[in-house]
Amino acid sequence: MASTLKFDRGEMIFHEGDKGDGFYMVEKGKIKVFKLSFEGKEQILHIYGPGNTFGEVPVFEGKNFPASSMALEKSVILFLPRNKFVDLITATPGLGMILLADLSKRLRDFTVQIENLSLKEVPARLAAYILTLSKEQKNEKQVVLPISKAQLSNLIGTTPETVSRILKKMMDSSYIEVQTKTILIKNLEGLLDLSESGSLS
Repeated sequence: MASTLKFDRGEMIFHEGDKGDGFYMVEKGKIKVFKLSFEGKEQILHIYGPGNTFGEVPVFEGKNFPASSMALEKSVILFLPRNKFVDLITATPGLGMILLADLSKRLRDFTVQIENLSLKEVPARLAAYILTLSKEQKNEKQVVLPISKAQLSNLIGTTPETVSRILKKMMDSSYIEVQTKTILIKNLEGLLDLSESGSLS
């Protein structure tokens, strides 16, 4: 029913405006969904890893993809054509409810992302991202960054230099300790406060 697709790092999965003729699930690897401005500036909307699905909304609507998608590393993706997807939902109503719940969660997450980008200072955005990783990875002691510093800076709407500077300030203030890709959380309550106030002396 589903076909297996393989993508190299940097290879496009679909472009904004392509027909939404099916949806995808990451079996292995990591992909990003992003928008490009007219000037060519990229804004990452989400990063997906193994077990995550993406591209469902245009399949439900029968419309085109509203954003683009690219593999961040060698990835294996399962693709389910729209007609098979509709048949599966029709035959398994419970699956439709699961997907609806997942889409609702993503809508909430996207609303938070928009709020962070538009209303919060960069330290608050970075703290909020670390807390999101802590929740996703079910670990309040440490998190592993799944993306590069450049991709992280894009995701929270700043520059790699600013991310490095704020991470150093967060370490100096004993909120965290950075060990390559691992961030040790030393003050969870402090991070929670920072994610709201954005105040980092």
